[in-house]
Amino acid sequence: MSSTTNYEVRSATLRDAKSIAEIDADASPAHWREAIEYSEPQVFVALDGAQIVGFVGFDRSRDKGTPPTTGEIWKIKVSPSHQGKGIGLALWDAAREGLLEEGCSSVTLWLPLGSERALRFHELAGFKREMNSIKTVPRGDVRIEEIRLKRALT
Repeated sequence: MSSTTNYEVRSATLRDAKSIAEIDADASPAHWREAIEYSEPQVFVALDGAQIVGFVGFDRSRDKGTPPTTGEIWKIKVSPSHQGKGIGLALWDAAREGLLEEGCSSVTLWLPLGSERALRFHELAGFKREMNSIKTVPRGDVRIEEIRLKRALT
Protein backbone atom coordinates (compact mmCIF):
# COMPACT_ATOMS: atom_id res chain seq x y z
CA MET A 1 0.00 0.00 0.00
CA SER A 2 1.29 3.49 -0.93
CA SER A 3 0.21 6.94 0.08
CA THR A 4 0.97 10.56 -0.61
CA THR A 5 0.11 13.50 1.63
CA ASN A 6 -3.67 13.03 1.53
CA TYR A 7 -4.24 10.09 -0.80
CA GLU A 8 -4.23 6.41 0.04
CA VAL A 9 -3.65 3.81 -2.68
CA ARG A 10 -4.85 0.26 -2.05
CA SER A 11 -5.88 -2.88 -3.92
CA ALA A 12 -9.38 -2.62 -5.35
CA THR A 13 -12.22 -4.70 -3.93
CA LEU A 14 -15.35 -5.87 -5.70
CA ARG A 15 -17.28 -3.08 -3.97
CA ASP A 16 -15.08 -0.53 -5.80
CA ALA A 17 -16.18 -1.59 -9.32
CA LYS A 18 -19.03 0.95 -9.61
CA SER A 19 -16.83 3.87 -8.55
CA ILE A 20 -14.08 2.79 -10.96
CA ALA A 21 -16.60 2.59 -13.81
CA GLU A 22 -17.78 6.12 -13.00
CA ILE A 23 -14.22 7.38 -13.59
CA ASP A 24 -13.70 5.09 -16.61
CA ALA A 25 -16.54 5.81 -19.01
CA ASP A 26 -15.18 3.12 -21.37
CA ALA A 27 -16.06 0.12 -19.17
CA SER A 28 -19.01 -1.04 -17.07
CA PRO A 29 -19.08 -1.96 -13.38
CA ALA A 30 -19.41 -5.62 -14.48
CA HIS A 31 -16.17 -5.32 -16.46
CA TRP A 32 -14.34 -3.95 -13.43
CA ARG A 33 -15.86 -6.53 -11.04
CA GLU A 34 -14.52 -9.29 -13.29
CA ALA A 35 -11.10 -7.62 -13.56
CA ILE A 36 -10.89 -7.26 -9.78
CA GLU A 37 -12.15 -10.78 -9.08
CA TYR A 38 -9.67 -12.47 -11.43
CA SER A 39 -6.81 -9.94 -11.09
CA GLU A 40 -6.72 -9.45 -14.84
CA PRO A 41 -5.43 -6.80 -14.58
CA GLN A 42 -4.46 -6.11 -11.00
CA VAL A 43 -6.38 -3.00 -9.95
CA PHE A 44 -5.47 -0.38 -7.35
CA VAL A 45 -7.58 2.61 -6.37
CA ALA A 46 -6.63 6.03 -4.99
CA LEU A 47 -8.77 7.45 -2.20
CA ASP A 48 -9.41 11.00 -1.05
CA GLY A 49 -10.89 10.18 2.33
CA ALA A 50 -13.47 7.49 1.51
CA GLN A 51 -13.98 8.62 -2.12
CA ILE A 52 -12.30 6.76 -4.99
CA VAL A 53 -10.67 9.43 -7.16
CA GLY A 54 -8.50 7.33 -9.48
CA PHE A 55 -7.42 3.83 -10.42
CA VAL A 56 -4.71 1.90 -12.20
CA GLY A 57 -4.87 -1.52 -13.86
CA PHE A 58 -1.59 -3.30 -14.56
CA ASP A 59 -0.19 -6.75 -15.30
CA ARG A 60 2.12 -8.48 -17.76
CA SER A 61 2.26 -7.00 -21.23
CA ARG A 62 -0.48 -8.14 -23.60
CA ASP A 63 1.66 -7.34 -26.66
CA LYS A 64 2.73 -10.34 -28.72
CA GLY A 65 6.42 -11.13 -28.62
CA THR A 66 7.24 -9.27 -25.42
CA PRO A 67 9.30 -11.08 -22.78
CA PRO A 68 7.57 -12.16 -19.55
CA THR A 69 9.58 -9.51 -17.69
CA THR A 70 7.65 -6.74 -19.48
CA GLY A 71 4.70 -5.33 -17.60
CA GLU A 72 1.95 -3.08 -18.90
CA ILE A 73 -0.16 -0.30 -17.46
CA TRP A 74 -3.51 -1.35 -18.95
CA LYS A 75 -5.25 1.82 -17.81
CA ILE A 76 -4.63 4.67 -15.39
CA LYS A 77 -7.23 7.38 -14.80
CA VAL A 78 -7.86 10.12 -12.27
CA SER A 79 -11.18 11.86 -11.78
CA PRO A 80 -11.10 15.25 -13.57
CA SER A 81 -11.80 17.03 -10.27
CA HIS A 82 -8.61 15.56 -8.80
CA GLN A 83 -6.16 15.85 -11.69
CA GLY A 84 -2.93 17.72 -11.05
CA LYS A 85 -2.85 16.83 -7.34
CA GLY A 86 -0.33 13.96 -7.32
CA ILE A 87 -2.84 11.12 -7.55
CA GLY A 88 -1.57 9.87 -10.91
CA LEU A 89 1.95 9.72 -9.50
CA ALA A 90 0.74 7.81 -6.42
CA LEU A 91 -1.05 5.31 -8.69
CA TRP A 92 2.01 4.97 -10.95
CA ASP A 93 4.24 4.35 -7.89
CA ALA A 94 1.89 1.62 -6.63
CA ALA A 95 1.75 -0.05 -10.05
CA ARG A 96 5.54 0.14 -10.37
CA GLU A 97 5.95 -1.58 -6.99
CA GLY A 98 3.44 -4.26 -7.99
CA LEU A 99 5.18 -4.92 -11.32
CA LEU A 100 8.57 -5.15 -9.62
CA GLU A 101 7.11 -7.70 -7.16
CA GLU A 102 5.91 -9.70 -10.20
CA GLY A 103 9.48 -9.79 -11.55
CA CYS A 104 9.06 -7.23 -14.32
CA SER A 105 12.03 -5.13 -15.37
CA SER A 106 10.28 -2.83 -17.86
CA VAL A 107 6.78 -1.51 -18.45
CA THR A 108 4.79 -0.29 -21.43
CA LEU A 109 1.47 1.43 -21.97
CA TRP A 110 -0.64 2.52 -24.93
CA LEU A 111 -2.00 6.07 -25.18
CA PRO A 112 -4.04 7.94 -27.80
CA LEU A 113 -1.75 10.23 -29.80
CA GLY A 114 -4.02 13.21 -29.14
CA SER A 115 -3.94 12.80 -25.37
CA GLU A 116 -1.29 15.44 -24.71
CA ARG A 117 -1.88 15.65 -20.94
CA ALA A 118 -1.47 11.88 -20.51
CA LEU A 119 1.56 11.78 -22.83
CA ARG A 120 3.21 14.62 -20.89
CA PHE A 121 2.48 12.92 -17.53
CA HIS A 122 4.04 9.63 -18.62
CA GLU A 123 7.04 11.28 -20.24
CA LEU A 124 7.70 13.14 -16.96
CA ALA A 125 7.50 9.71 -15.25
CA GLY A 126 10.33 8.48 -17.50
CA PHE A 127 8.40 6.80 -20.33
CA LYS A 128 9.71 7.18 -23.89
CA ARG A 129 7.56 7.05 -27.03
CA GLU A 130 8.21 4.12 -29.36
CA MET A 131 7.62 5.92 -32.67
CA ASN A 132 7.44 2.71 -34.73
CA SER A 133 4.58 1.37 -32.57
CA ILE A 134 1.75 3.66 -33.74
CA LYS A 135 -1.43 1.71 -34.50
CA THR A 136 -5.08 2.48 -35.22
CA VAL A 137 -7.63 0.86 -32.90
CA PRO A 138 -11.45 0.95 -32.72
CA ARG A 139 -13.02 2.81 -29.78
CA GLY A 140 -16.74 2.47 -30.01
CA ASP A 141 -17.81 4.01 -33.32
CA VAL A 142 -14.48 5.75 -33.99
CA ARG A 143 -10.92 4.70 -34.72
CA ILE A 144 -8.01 6.34 -32.92
CA GLU A 145 -4.25 6.24 -33.27
CA GLU A 146 -2.33 4.99 -30.25
CA ILE A 147 1.36 4.95 -29.46
CA ARG A 148 3.24 2.68 -27.08
CA LEU A 149 5.46 4.18 -24.41
CA LYS A 150 8.09 2.21 -22.49
CA ARG A 151 10.47 2.60 -19.56
CA ALA A 152 12.67 0.52 -17.30
CA LEU A 153 11.30 -0.19 -13.82
CA THR A 154 14.61 -0.04 -11.99
